Amino acid sequence: MPGAERTPGGWQVTWRGCAVMGVLNVTPDSFSDGGRHATLEAALGQARSMRDAGALMIDVGGESTRPGADPVPLEEELRRVLPLIRALVGEGVLLSVDTMKPEVAEAALAAGAHLINDVTGLRDPAMRRVCAERGAPACVMHMQGEPRTMQRSPHYDDVVEEVHAFLRERAREVLAAGVPAVLLDPGLGFGKTPAHNLALLRSLEEFTAEPHPVLVAVSRKRLIDTLAGVPDPQDRDPGTLALHLHAARAGAALVRAHAAGAHVQALRVQAALDGPGPLEFRA
Repeated sequence: MPGAERTPGGWQVTWRGCAVMGVLNVTPDSFSDGGRHATLEAALGQARSMRDAGALMIDVGGESTRPGADPVPLEEELRRVLPLIRALVGEGVLLSVDTMKPEVAEAALAAGAHLINDVTGLRDPAMRRVCAERGAPACVMHMQGEPRTMQRSPHYDDVVEEVHAFLRERAREVLAAGVPAVLLDPGLGFGKTPAHNLALLRSLEEFTAEPHPVLVAVSRKRLIDTLAGVPDPQDRDPGTLALHLHAARAGAALVRAHAAGAHVQALRVQAALDGPGPLEFRA
């Protein structure tokens, strides 16, 4: 099962099978939990709950990336995330920071965060430079377009091949820039139709065959409404679990989830039935 420990040089993270990245949005407009953790006290409580439930790491985000979301000014994003990062680092929590801004990544890593989760796939060379200089691993995600426009008629000739090729090439570029390690995220729901998302989910083993760990993040997304008729995101955890358990069986190393405790429980039961996967990741 997953685990993390502090060493004199930082964090040593090693796990087998599939671990949980808990979602913690400190935003007023995220599609599922916007406004729920707007105060520092509420956000800390949620982070502690997910940690205690067995989440390997917590992913803190101060800017919504839902379809149609407007950008957040730099200073506002910093105001939202830095106090929380400092508090959680002080409690020994392993932290990922969900940001598209190199300035936020720099400040977050300086405050003690451990991994950068960039939905633009480290498109900006400045983001690569920050991660390289700080020795921070990064999650490289595929997105067609940008959050405000990505769901306006996305098109691919072959979504699996195009996303796979993008992630392979971007991983090569990011590592060549000096970033020590990468996770790959096919970006479900980011510039993709339900058919595209299903094609990617059905082909996950092509992605998990790569030498880099794969993160799958479909928690409470609209795809579940399309498949099962669940309009309220708060009611989509059963569908989320079904998709994330499929991802784990296909070799995903991490699933990013709002309902962290339920995921940890389900993955432990599945691991007992199937046995852990062969993947081991160190960062």
